[in-house]
Amino acid sequence: MDITIKEYNNPRMKRLLQVKTILTNSQVAHFSNVAQGSKFTSNFKQYLKLPNGEIGSYFHDVPLDLDPTTATVNMVTEIPRWSQAKFEINKDEPWNPIMQDCKKGIPRFVKNLFPFHGYIHNYGALPRTWEDPLHTYPGTEYKGDNDPLDCCEIGSQVIPTGAIRRVKLLGSLALIDDNELDWKIVVIDCQDPLAVHVKDLNDVETHFPQLLHQTREWFRNYKIPDGKPANKFGFDEKYMGIDETLKVVQQCHDAWKGLISMKRSVNGAVKVPNKISRFNEDVNDGTVAIESDNKPNSKIPDAVSKWYYI
Repeated sequence: MDITIKEYNNPRMKRLLQVKTILTNSQVAHFSNVAQGSKFTSNFKQYLKLPNGEIGSYFHDVPLDLDPTTATVNMVTEIPRWSQAKFEINKDEPWNPIMQDCKKGIPRFVKNLFPFHGYIHNYGALPRTWEDPLHTYPGTEYKGDNDPLDCCEIGSQVIPTGAIRRVKLLGSLALIDDNELDWKIVVIDCQDPLAVHVKDLNDVETHFPQLLHQTREWFRNYKIPDGKPANKFGFDEKYMGIDETLKVVQQCHDAWKGLISMKRSVNGAVKVPNKISRFNEDVNDGTVAIESDNKPNSKIPDAVSKWYYI
């Protein structure tokens, strides 16, 4: 639900909007993470640790660094390929750690949809982007899902949760989920051996035959084992090319700028959906230090290994 908040003259917000340095993979490697709680439980939180040692936000503090000339951006990995725990950047929790999504207090795991095991790509988010729930995307009748843009990294390496990678944009798919537009951006790690050969969707078809088709079918069907209907897609189920994908990313980056500067308004009232930290009454601009408690992973329930057939 939208809540009205006051506007802040926060120096950290100004710095966020002024960062323009494009980060290479060697530079983003200076980001690290701090984990608290036991993985695969509702109390697990993985925080971003900035190069200066401060705790930061995966949502707000990692630069997007969109470079239209090379169609490259930075990606935050939430879910490694072939894993099932539904980790995501939490918009409401202070400092926006990566947490496991829960339903009625129970951690969520995606079902194994034959012939796949868990998520079929490294799955993550583009930092400093936001799909505005008040914005109807041209060519559709749907508004954004109130989250950062999702992305699917198709390279050969399994990337761990919280890792930040420089990736190349290849295309996008307009998933319609619960009557909201939920873009899936297809990318490849710039350091992947095939990245130099893959410049667009045609190259994906050449070097990764059937991948685009199977990706669409997985997103169509992955909620069916939970008793939900198959998902739908915009634009006649076609993938959008790089030019359109660049427009999507830029529009969602601009929406994020409006969100954190609190200039977005509804009928004259400044609002943001939910209480998106770090820009609210509960989080100040001071240094925050969080240490890892090194708790062991919890056991994944045996039922999670079941295979489902559609």
